[in-house]
Amino acid sequence: MTFAHQVLTFTRALRPDWVLPSGFELLFPYSAPETMAALEAFYQKYYADAAPRTFILGINPGRFGAGVTGVPFTDPIRLEEDCGIPNGFAKRQELSSVFVYRVIAAFGGPAAFFEQFYISSLSPLGFVKAGKNCNYYDDRQLERAVAPHIVRNLETQLAFGARRHTAICLGEGQNYRYFQKLNDQHGFFEHILPLPHPRWVMQYRRKEVERYVGVYLGGLGDDLRIEAQS
Repeated sequence: MTFAHQVLTFTRALRPDWVLPSGFELLFPYSAPETMAALEAFYQKYYADAAPRTFILGINPGRFGAGVTGVPFTDPIRLEEDCGIPNGFAKRQELSSVFVYRVIAAFGGPAAFFEQFYISSLSPLGFVKAGKNCNYYDDRQLERAVAPHIVRNLETQLAFGARRHTAICLGEGQNYRYFQKLNDQHGFFEHILPLPHPRWVMQYRRKEVERYVGVYLGGLGDDLRIEAQS
């Protein structure tokens, strides 16, 4: 069974039936045929094998990236121009996706990158309140409601073919603290390596983007060296 098959089976089984606190709505793009077609094209192109990957885990999908294409940190522009997958989505960029694909380009391009890494999020579904993106940790009630889904998400996705030595956490603040606490409880990975969140870089350190691309390449390279030695 290929990595792609497992991702697609998992995604098709997701349901927008989560019980959330008042005012919050789920982002659920997977009922749209075009999203599922884009998702399948992406994973069949880059994950049609059974090789293990290092997991890179963000917070939860946003409205303009995975909330449209279904592919984490991949907006419609990057999906078409960088991944070579034509799509009819409105070509609106997501800041996080812009940075992630600069890292991917610096690593050697999508084929080389996705051969080694799998990008996902702690929560497989995203959240909106009053028309704006929300993070699972922005509200205590939301965090409690989503917790069982996050644990189930990680338990299921690890079986796709995760390298268990190190997971890379996108975000050095609340996402990392939550993930580290969860990992201490469940032992998903031996180590969690936090990196600055792509949106934070693009929003607050845009003049230093190339430096942060280097920070990412250093972290990703260290992980691959450790993996090769283990």
